[in-house]
Amino acid sequence: MALEDAKTEVDAAFTRKNRRGLSFENAFGGAVSFLRRQYSKDLTGVDIAVTGVPFDQAVTHRTGTRFGPRAIREASTLQPYDPPYGWGYDPLSELSIVDYGDMAFDYAKVSDFPATLRAHIQGILASGAGSLVLGGDHYITLPILHAYAEKFGPMRVIQFDAHSDLWEDDDLSRIDHGTMMYKAVKQGFVDARHSVQIGIRTECPDYLGFNVIDAPELHRIGPQAVAARVRDIVGDAPTYLTFDIDALDPAFAPGTGTPVWGGLASWQAAAILRGLAGINLAGGDVVEVSPPFDPSGVTAVAGAHVAMELLCLYGWTRRAAALG
Repeated sequence: MALEDAKTEVDAAFTRKNRRGLSFENAFGGAVSFLRRQYSKDLTGVDIAVTGVPFDQAVTHRTGTRFGPRAIREASTLQPYDPPYGWGYDPLSELSIVDYGDMAFDYAKVSDFPATLRAHIQGILASGAGSLVLGGDHYITLPILHAYAEKFGPMRVIQFDAHSDLWEDDDLSRIDHGTMMYKAVKQGFVDARHSVQIGIRTECPDYLGFNVIDAPELHRIGPQAVAARVRDIVGDAPTYLTFDIDALDPAFAPGTGTPVWGGLASWQAAAILRGLAGINLAGGDVVEVSPPFDPSGVTAVAGAHVAMELLCLYGWTRRAAALG
């Protein structure tokens, strides 16, 4: 939306006619769409759909991530005025992006949730768009990966996290944010040999073939070396990136259900994400932002910045493909 349009249009989340371009509305007013993008259920010509999944019934302790999508959207309204620093291009102008709204589900029928989410993502992918999902607890990544694997085959996954989420759990009826990656591997949704977990700092008896760059190693070798290793691991195949906000140290992201000290600083996460430019990113998510545990809102700000970086990575992939 051009600056002159901002003077005449009212609430471009509903009225903007061009889905590309920066936005210059007041951050403190209007509907809270992600990056002031248009709310739309029409995915015709859309490159990537941002959608919220306000689900937190799989947590082991503290609920609250159901409020994550709303908080991330609100925090994102601080960002759409300028191209993201350091990327050298503007994904908001080059990509057709919509806010697809939150997925509707019956909170009292938890057993129906996985199939509902899988179908939600299937619909986005069937349109030719990719998905950027705002969570929600980390369980949501399992049905998402199921949908992606149906389209692309076993996915290569980059997981930023304090926890591996690989604890053994062969009961598919259990909905647990600490075992979802175990199930994703066991059900063939993930190619663990070409996947990597970054920032791990809790014990795990079996990584099921995942490559692991734990937090102490990350601090020792630095973001550039981490990014280079990750690019080598995932190669050129379609890749899904899931970012659990507890990958960040609680000093930078206190609003999460299971914080663990010794994690990434914000600058480290930003440097690694930007160092991943060139991977074949097919989609991603930002999960475990829990606003009730952070009255300052800094965790949601971090989540919004991560989501913007995922858009940049997605756009970089599309730019490379267009250039041949």
